[in-house]
Amino acid sequence: MLSPCHQYPVRVFYEDTDAGGIVYYANYLKFFERGRTEWLRELGINQSTLLEQNIGFVVSKVEMDNVASAKLDDLLSVNTEISHLKTASLVFSQKITNQHQQLLATLIVRVACIKSHEGKPCGIPKELLGVFKRVS
Repeated sequence: MLSPCHQYPVRVFYEDTDAGGIVYYANYLKFFERGRTEWLRELGINQSTLLEQNIGFVVSKVEMDNVASAKLDDLLSVNTEISHLKTASLVFSQKITNQHQQLLATLIVRVACIKSHEGKPCGIPKELLGVFKRVS
């Protein structure tokens, strides 16, 4: 059964932090991206295969709220779900919590489907749309 919410674990490494051992804000965007990518992979959607088919997804809007700081060696959970689905775009709602279930950051991100070689919008292929509908 496909899950409507995906959890992806991330360990905070030294390279993710500033001199004080606090995660640099832009790295949360990387953690969120990994969470979305791994969920797609678990759903059987391989982005390399999509690119070979001239299909890509681009971020068109991001809204991030940083609530609290993650620190070196924290074990984080990136939670991802689809909040809106249209024929050519989808919106993911994501949050990051630490090992104490403390909310650290939230993200709303809209991604649009494009023909990757042309960089022009297109509809999400029917088979992908079907997968997204089953988990949203």
